[in-house]
Amino acid sequence: MNQAMILGTGSAVPKRILSNNDLAKIVDTSDEWITTRTGIKTRRKAGVGEETSKLAAAAGRRAIADAGLEIQDIDMILVATVTGDMIMPSCACLVQKHLGADKSFAFDVNAACSGFLYAFSIADKYIRADPSLKILVIGAETMSSRVDWQDRNTCVIFGDGAGAVVLGGGTGDRGLLAEKLYSDGELYKLLYIENAQSMNTDLRNPDYDGSYVRMAGREVFKYAVRAMAEAVYVVLDKAQVSAAELTLVIPHQANIRIINKLRETLNLSPEKVYVNVDKYGNTSAATIPIALDEANREGRLQPGDYVLFCAFGGGFTWGAQLVSW
Repeated sequence: MNQAMILGTGSAVPKRILSNNDLAKIVDTSDEWITTRTGIKTRRKAGVGEETSKLAAAAGRRAIADAGLEIQDIDMILVATVTGDMIMPSCACLVQKHLGADKSFAFDVNAACSGFLYAFSIADKYIRADPSLKILVIGAETMSSRVDWQDRNTCVIFGDGAGAVVLGGGTGDRGLLAEKLYSDGELYKLLYIENAQSMNTDLRNPDYDGSYVRMAGREVFKYAVRAMAEAVYVVLDKAQVSAAELTLVIPHQANIRIINKLRETLNLSPEKVYVNVDKYGNTSAATIPIALDEANREGRLQPGDYVLFCAFGGGFTWGAQLVSW
């Protein structure tokens, strides 16, 4: 089979660590309030020279090195992000520039927190058509650039960072075994970011109050757990793999309550679910590849292990993927 197989992983996060106590100095909150509701203790905040494209490039370099490849081996770069450095060009084109990957072509994928899964899926289709391709897939965000720092319901949740994988043609049964992706634009108002106000006065939003993350937290929670669990069941059924056979589940790191509820729904033991939301918060499209890189470097994955990804984000978008490591 020619499905996409993960050849290497990498990640990069900003130097600055923003603790719950730090946030309590700028917004009406506390370490107890944040920890109880989200499980988050710290998150990273980008500084000078840590734009989304630069974090993405750093994660990409590490993934390429982990794969035992050179930058010139990369044929294609996909970056999943909603916080690119600018509207045009794409973040992926800037990553290509930073890496000097002049043999590749590059573009972005916008599916919010599900973006890494969507980008992985696109890369898989290219590889199935041409197994010789080496594709760099990155989830990268500087969510600190798009949160309202006076809204404690959102600014305490999000963080910055990037994670990456290099994909190539799979061998035997290794690689992406099954997936299911979804979207529902009818629900976009529950989680969205406005663009900058239009320069065309006829197209301006009369209710515009800034280009910030806006989220109806309780409604998102309700939909997220159910939707991700259903996607996981569909994927496991397609692959004819049981939940008990999974080595590791790497869910989107949005909120510890969502993760725990998903784990209980799937009847999984805590050691089978990777959690790092306490350290990084919700880095949107970057959460899964950052967690995957950490798990890989901790030696938690062996060839043939079943690894499951699942995510839920603005759009709404959601889905799940099963990989044989």
